[in-house]
Amino acid sequence: MEFSAISASCSLHVPAKIKTHFKVLPTNAATSFRILQIRTPLSNVEESGRLSVSTRSRTDVENEESLVLSNRKCWVHFVGIGGCGLSALAMLALRQGYEVSGSDIVWSSFMDGLKEAGAQLHLGHSVSNIQGNNGSSLPDAIVVSSAIPHDNQEILHAKSIGIPLYKRGQWLGKVTEHYNLIAVSGTHEVHERENKGNGSSLSPMFNIRHYEMAEVHSPSCLKRVKSTTASMLSYVLKSMGDDLTAVVGAQVPQFGGRNIMSGSGRNFVLEADEYDSCFLGLLPYIAVVTNVDWEHVDIFPNEEAVKAIFRRFLKRIRVGGHLILCGDRQCSAGAYSLLDDREESTVSDNSSGMLSTLRSDICSNGYRITTFGISTTNEWHALSVQCNSQGGSDYVLCHRGYPVTNITLRIPGVHNVLNSLAVIATVMALLSDGRQGYESINCVKRHLNDFVGVSRRFELVGTVCQCHIFDDYAHHPTEVRAVLKAARQRFPLKALFVVFQPHTYSRLAALMGNFATAFIGADKVLVTEVYAAREVNTWNVTGKDLATSIIEPSSEYIPSLGDVVDKLVHQITKEPDQETVVFTLGAGDITTVGPKLLHKLQGRLQK
Repeated sequence: MEFSAISASCSLHVPAKIKTHFKVLPTNAATSFRILQIRTPLSNVEESGRLSVSTRSRTDVENEESLVLSNRKCWVHFVGIGGCGLSALAMLALRQGYEVSGSDIVWSSFMDGLKEAGAQLHLGHSVSNIQGNNGSSLPDAIVVSSAIPHDNQEILHAKSIGIPLYKRGQWLGKVTEHYNLIAVSGTHEVHERENKGNGSSLSPMFNIRHYEMAEVHSPSCLKRVKSTTASMLSYVLKSMGDDLTAVVGAQVPQFGGRNIMSGSGRNFVLEADEYDSCFLGLLPYIAVVTNVDWEHVDIFPNEEAVKAIFRRFLKRIRVGGHLILCGDRQCSAGAYSLLDDREESTVSDNSSGMLSTLRSDICSNGYRITTFGISTTNEWHALSVQCNSQGGSDYVLCHRGYPVTNITLRIPGVHNVLNSLAVIATVMALLSDGRQGYESINCVKRHLNDFVGVSRRFELVGTVCQCHIFDDYAHHPTEVRAVLKAARQRFPLKALFVVFQPHTYSRLAALMGNFATAFIGADKVLVTEVYAAREVNTWNVTGKDLATSIIEPSSEYIPSLGDVVDKLVHQITKEPDQETVVFTLGAGDITTVGPKLLHKLQGRLQK
């Protein structure tokens, strides 16, 4: 069933009463500090609360966004600016007219773009970093990454002289307070499925090679990364004519290779992070929860603690707002458990005779709930998921049990099917007229097909002869299983080598058993030393422990990344005609392996 697409300026529902600016008052600051005013340009929004696409020039918008304090720009300093989270906020501040500076102990790729955009960057932390004009000027505000220790010298000095300090979550709350905030949250997806009817509609095509046996005896896992969901949603809304603002935790090729969009409309899509309770400073109009899983083991003692923080987050949804949540009982039990307060009702699914669809119900907290997922019990669900010729997935989109249209994605994996369902449910929630919502499905599906993904998510580094090299951010057992399943979906017959760099000692120690069974889709695994990040090894655990614990496939511990490259070059050049796929997985400096491997193989195989 196909529906004609409406125009790009389709009506998106937003709260009608949103102020055109707000002020950040520097609490506990010395009285000599002036008020920092953040302007949110919303003059293109009609009083009716419907979206009208801006026709003003970019210069006009930039002039409106320019922040002037006593005839000068406001200065905001970011401590830990090299990370994906703070770098995005710093770039947004630059786009909105701030003077921006920042410091970090190591240079990152995010800092390249910030430097090019005009930020003053410092390698290393020092009091001099926050003393402008030889000490005669100071920042109007300092934003601090969750990874920065309390005894950081810049923070201590700022406290001593009364400069307002904001943790990342507090600053996000101020920046987004008077926008129509769409907060995309969640951890990972665990999809547990038996080989018999349970409401799931995965095509048998997904039972391939190693997974045929694995799915019979143990859960198969799918990851859902909120960076991809937030990026996909932002791209679709932008393509539909919404001049939105967006901040995500990954570089996105279709954002110009950056991790933000800076628009003049009232919608703000944000990747909302549970780490350090960051998202509790937000007041979302729409909250998207992909799943709830135990990931940040250094912050949360168990999965129940994670669920508790997510329940607190849901209480932050504005009255009259919307919760978009994965309602699969088996594949998303953590998220489904958050539905305790819903007023559940059922509708008849005439096609199956089932009374099971979770509808858009209003819970006791005053917001509406819409569910999505693979299971037919969800309001929006996928039917007949299968691989396509683009290397992605095709499926039939269903609404309350009825087929609506066919969806084609160019990015692989069932986890991305779930991402797209979350996007569809969110866009439909934004549309102010249900009939227009159905009519706009074709518009949404076209833009979903055009979405190419985000950096470090199944990202092709390069191909040389018969060897394809990919890089992925996967650093949790659920993510590892998911990316390897997607890899097998795309490359069912090729030799699959995996290089895994464990990320943090605490995560490896807590999830060792889960990691040990996460690599079953590969033919060979090379495990490096742990990327410590912010930790000291008080757990007495190493990458060698993981390599030893992996039963299948064969694994080897090679601590040095340089030695890993040499090992792979030797292995691949020994059989140059063999079709090989290499995946580098992790959240640390494992990203350097792929380009180095590609360069060395080109030198050996293309002579």
